[in-house]
Amino acid sequence: MTPTQAAARPTPSVAAQTTFFVAAALVMLGNYYVYDAIAPVAELLTQQLHFTDGQIGTLNAIYSAPNIVLVLVGGILTDRFGARTMVLATTAICLIGAFLTAIGADFYVMATGRLFFGVGSETLSVAILVALAQWFTGRYFALQMALNISLSRVGSYLADRSPSFAKGLYDQGWQSPMWLAFAFAAVSFTAALLYFYVDRREAPRGTLSAPPPPDRIDLRHVLRFSGGYWLLVITCVTFYSVIFPFRSTFAIKYLQEAQHMTLEQASTLNSYVFLAAAFATPVFGLILDRMGRNALLLVLGSVLLPLSFMVLSEAPGLSTVLLGLSFSFLPAVLWPTVPSYAAPEQLGTAYGLMTTLQNAGLFAANLAAGFINDHSHASAANPEGYNPMLWFFGALSFAAFLATVLLWLNSRRQGPAAAA
Repeated sequence: MTPTQAAARPTPSVAAQTTFFVAAALVMLGNYYVYDAIAPVAELLTQQLHFTDGQIGTLNAIYSAPNIVLVLVGGILTDRFGARTMVLATTAICLIGAFLTAIGADFYVMATGRLFFGVGSETLSVAILVALAQWFTGRYFALQMALNISLSRVGSYLADRSPSFAKGLYDQGWQSPMWLAFAFAAVSFTAALLYFYVDRREAPRGTLSAPPPPDRIDLRHVLRFSGGYWLLVITCVTFYSVIFPFRSTFAIKYLQEAQHMTLEQASTLNSYVFLAAAFATPVFGLILDRMGRNALLLVLGSVLLPLSFMVLSEAPGLSTVLLGLSFSFLPAVLWPTVPSYAAPEQLGTAYGLMTTLQNAGLFAANLAAGFINDHSHASAANPEGYNPMLWFFGALSFAAFLATVLLWLNSRRQGPAAAA
């Protein structure tokens, strides 16, 4: 749909748009809290349940494992059955996963909970992205998507700050913080019900940019995406294979054992990455809406990531600033760029395929980092054992930067329209 066509289409009322936006934001805020709830209890899991770093890495790796396949299917199902149906179904699955994780004193029960949560969570993210495109394409789409991402980061920030504001729960051991995560999953499900209601009421009015569903599921769409799309995919996979396995699994434990911080100090410093993203992501989304130049902005956002690892051991505060800026900048540009490479009726498939491969990266990176730490005997007694893990994440960071440079060069060869 062209901007002219989008402008000609009637728009939802301000009240409807506000209700949708709040519901979508709460869905993702609760979802991200649950995902990031593992890192603050990582050391408690080691102390009280005797989990190894490999097992802790597995708790987040197993979240990603089913999505190496299922999230592509979820994207196709979103195209076929609609975003609102998929959002409601997947938040229900996430709620079940959060419940199983909270009751799981046994590693395999907890891992099963994370598996269930992963089955729902990534398809939920795809469905929300499609919903935002349907509600706001042509109307400050990048800003609205960036605002949704920023409020998702609030969920991550709250998870990292939970050892401070929910200290009493952490004093009781590992399980009470997991029940708090279950409560956030319940908030997410309730918000999904609200979105389902407002979207079902609005859709018949013709105000949403929602193409009719295809008559059948067509996997051949996967083969039709351009080279630029695949460079976006490489950027996505390498970037997120650093951000989440490091900051959401091992960073707090690293800061405690290698930088000699307390749990509260480490979780507070780690939370600033997500706090920065909560405030800065909308700014970069607005910049993208105003000036375009998607590929160039991706280069500027990605170069901060390897720099953050270059200074981490000597200046963890500066590293946090650089990582927070990159985490704000790159996603604000990356996700709104996808519709430039996919037709509206293929958007769920495009997001689903990208997220499928992203999860393959998350799965592999979590397992690899846990294996590297165990093999290097990383611990408070051997803080240098964390250095191989930092080199691993630094190399992935540089790969993300190279992919954005190639995308920028490709866009320049194709002319101003592609560069925008």
